[in-house]
Amino acid sequence: MATKIDKEACREAYNLVRDDTNETSWVTFIYDGHTIVPGEQGATYEEFISACKDDIRLYAYIRFITGDAMSKRTKFVLITWIGENVGGLQRAKTGTDKTLVKDVVQNFAKELVITDHKELEEDYIRNELKKAGGANYDAQAE
Repeated sequence: MATKIDKEACREAYNLVRDDTNETSWVTFIYDGHTIVPGEQGATYEEFISACKDDIRLYAYIRFITGDAMSKRTKFVLITWIGENVGGLQRAKTGTDKTLVKDVVQNFAKELVITDHKELEEDYIRNELKKAGGANYDAQAE
């Protein structure tokens, strides 16, 4: 059976993360049978990490404040999490199912596929965003 997405519900969750007037900084999109639906959401990155279990696959949209001494900006990342205990067929479908998520989640600076908890470290994600962010004025302060 083909995977579907609840576009309306997922778009609402996506817009919550994009809205700077609330504390929601991340949301997950999970599988409910053959349908992708919004999962957990939260305000801290540590809460997001706890949602990444070894036996599930999910997509996450996360807001970070990045920048340097000269400017601060909001950047978004789309993470595909595939736990180490996810079966081969589900792993394979994750890539094609991601196109459904990307129909809703269209604005992000970086896209990452992560299968190892070490790569979920916040410093790693921030560094990847920094690389994708363009000008870095921190070097002038040295």
